[in-house]
Amino acid sequence: MLKLLLRRFLFLIVTLFAVSVTVFAISELAPGDMATNVLGNTITPDQRASFNAQNGLDQPALTRYRRWMLGSDREAAQLIGAPVDRFYDTENNQTNWWVVGSNETIYRHRSEDGEVILQLERALLPDGKLGPSRIVALGDEIWVTNDEGEEIFWGVNEDGRAAMWIRGLNQSEERLTRAGWISTAGAPSAYIPLQKGLLRGDPGISLITRQPVIDTLVPRLLNTLFLAGIAFVIIMPLALFLGVIAGLYEGRPLDRVLSVGGLVATATPEFASGVFLIVIFAVWLGWFPGAVVIPPGTSIFEQPQMLILPIMTLMLVELGYVLRVTRASMSEVLRTNYIRTAVLKGLPYWQVIWRHALRNALLAPITVIMLHINWLIGGIVVVETLFGFPGLGSYVLASALNNDVFALQAATMILVVIAVVSQLLADLIYVYLNPRIRYT
Repeated sequence: MLKLLLRRFLFLIVTLFAVSVTVFAISELAPGDMATNVLGNTITPDQRASFNAQNGLDQPALTRYRRWMLGSDREAAQLIGAPVDRFYDTENNQTNWWVVGSNETIYRHRSEDGEVILQLERALLPDGKLGPSRIVALGDEIWVTNDEGEEIFWGVNEDGRAAMWIRGLNQSEERLTRAGWISTAGAPSAYIPLQKGLLRGDPGISLITRQPVIDTLVPRLLNTLFLAGIAFVIIMPLALFLGVIAGLYEGRPLDRVLSVGGLVATATPEFASGVFLIVIFAVWLGWFPGAVVIPPGTSIFEQPQMLILPIMTLMLVELGYVLRVTRASMSEVLRTNYIRTAVLKGLPYWQVIWRHALRNALLAPITVIMLHINWLIGGIVVVETLFGFPGLGSYVLASALNNDVFALQAATMILVVIAVVSQLLADLIYVYLNPRIRYT
């Protein structure tokens, strides 16, 4: 038993590593360069080069993969000579990177001429908030001569990236703001996008929102887990129960009704069944007139009735599929010799069903249920998009449409983790239902 679990766990680790390499490689092999995919083909060569440098896209693929998985904050801290960390600024309502000083202060840097480095300092208050800021000009002692004889300085710029300035090299930087592209003087010559790495829960900064991916991804994931959890708790016991009933009464009218109904529900696409439910319950009956589409920024807990139609849509698809698999498995088990022997020995019929048939009939549905956990978590893109549900499925779709590669990579890895963990749980359930697996 312990060896089985250890092998499965090692297989999980190897699978996640292989998938991470595959996901990163697919993003690398996407047609066109990432700057053009994100910003469009109207950008100038200078804007493309500046965008790639600021986001670390001009680095070798191996370096970017290492930073994506393990982070870049330790690498930047060694160059800067001080630790770096993320802090939430209540005034700007955003999280960003700062250099951590030794006197309860944090700071960032900028330069207007490539000669003088201005340091923006903020105090760390006891309540965890950031105090008022002040700007000081750093002296000549901050510059360090490198092997090429250049005077350089490493710090964190105003955008929260580790940056290196070369003294006297007053180059410009193309920055994309809400007002459009602007060119600023005194720009750094090299950048390191700061992140703690996927293994520490920080996959990087979104190319679209310029906010940490984890800050927007986690709320979406929790919403989807809540929706999928409710649907799972309702669908799976009901589908197993109806499937067992259909298998016990195989060939009878009740079996025909359940089988045909499940087939029709499964064969109907989610977008069609969702539209039907909207027309019936929201338009004709008028039961949920304000819960058809969830308004942006609305919490799903503010209006629980918004969950009814999405859950019903999921039920129509999942219920019929699991029902029919359970029915087929139950029918097959009832035809086996050991069930017939138990009946001939005179054991009560329901005792045979409950203690012998049901336990083995659940092996096949368990596989289907565990596979459909992945679908409930990540494959409900159609349902979430149809009802405007702020979940992981719609997040993946929006990231793909907007070419937000870092957000898409992080969401994909979450889906893979859920898939692999659900299969591990399926193996544990197999061992419980079939003791012979423990000895093989």
